[in-house]
Amino acid sequence: MTHQNVKSSASAIDQAIAAHTDQYFNKTKYVVSRFGDKQVTYAVFMRRPVIFAPKLLLDWLENINRIRGNSFTVEPCFEEGDWVGAGEPLVYITGSFVDLVDLETLYLQKLGPACVAANNAYLMCGYMPDASFLAMDARHCAGAEMAEMMAYAASVGGVAATKDHGAKGFIGNANDSTAHYFGNKLGLGTMPHALIGYAGSTLRAAEMYVESYPENALTVLVDYYGQEITDALAVCHRFPEIVESGNMSVRMDTHGGRFIEGLDPAQSYAVLERNMPKGIRQYRSEEELKWLVGTGVSAAAIYYMREKLDEAGFQKARIVASSGFSSDKCRVMGSIKAPIDVIGTGSYLPASWSETYATADVISYDGKPSVKLGREFLLKK
Repeated sequence: MTHQNVKSSASAIDQAIAAHTDQYFNKTKYVVSRFGDKQVTYAVFMRRPVIFAPKLLLDWLENINRIRGNSFTVEPCFEEGDWVGAGEPLVYITGSFVDLVDLETLYLQKLGPACVAANNAYLMCGYMPDASFLAMDARHCAGAEMAEMMAYAASVGGVAATKDHGAKGFIGNANDSTAHYFGNKLGLGTMPHALIGYAGSTLRAAEMYVESYPENALTVLVDYYGQEITDALAVCHRFPEIVESGNMSVRMDTHGGRFIEGLDPAQSYAVLERNMPKGIRQYRSEEELKWLVGTGVSAAAIYYMREKLDEAGFQKARIVASSGFSSDKCRVMGSIKAPIDVIGTGSYLPASWSETYATADVISYDGKPSVKLGREFLLKK
């Protein structure tokens, strides 16, 4: 790249940063450039416990350093995947106040949500260590940048849970662009409900899929017509060789407005009592009770599907569960050992969006410690 091109690139970056940063940072940059620069250190922190997921922030700051010709330094306080307590400094950034002041808005956007989503992923995987997870959040994200952040965060949280709890963790996600975070070339997924509606039956949709992708594993949605058990068994009977190879999965995605086929409140209690005696007595809230024996994809529904598959000789058919799998629902499902092989989770990766905000404070000016009153805990020890 020529010198002129470098200057042009830096100018474009400066304009983009000025347009997207908070205005008081732009004004501060101008004031400091007039009255004299100082060497400062920023401490970046969050107000809640998180799993440290800094890659997007670090990569962006490194790129800004290179394009602008700056020389600020970035010091992560933890390793990727570490648990970090509320208020603990995550990163220290040291350099020219003029160089750094207009970057705060943008680098905070790249850290906070990723750390919270990584923490959510960590909890999900830790509560259900025997289940594999799929990050199906892309269509719930506010654009491609957020989708990348959530995929990265899910991979970090999953790896941390594998390290700490022996969990299987996240094995993939829904789209190709971020599949590399899970060591994959392509996103994972078989069919949406729309394909079943198009085909006219669950079985025909499965047949169309197998004809189109004969080498792929088959995961078939079974709730479209409200015949979860009937349709699951019909597909297994149609493709026994796929079942026997371990490449057949039944995906349960029943919405919370009804019970799955064959269940009602009384039957749900009975199913859970057969498979996990006294498990029903663990619940503490109405929401937890619903996850155990209520409508939608409850623990009773999952156990019931497992019973029916096994009774029909399809012990190798796997169960994929989706619909409302937050970390709390995973905790309840894990506590009663619901027989789920794979969990698809989407909007719950960035759950509690109000908690995703990272904050940065300057903690020293030209080497002299100084921070706003009440934030002394950020000072370097």
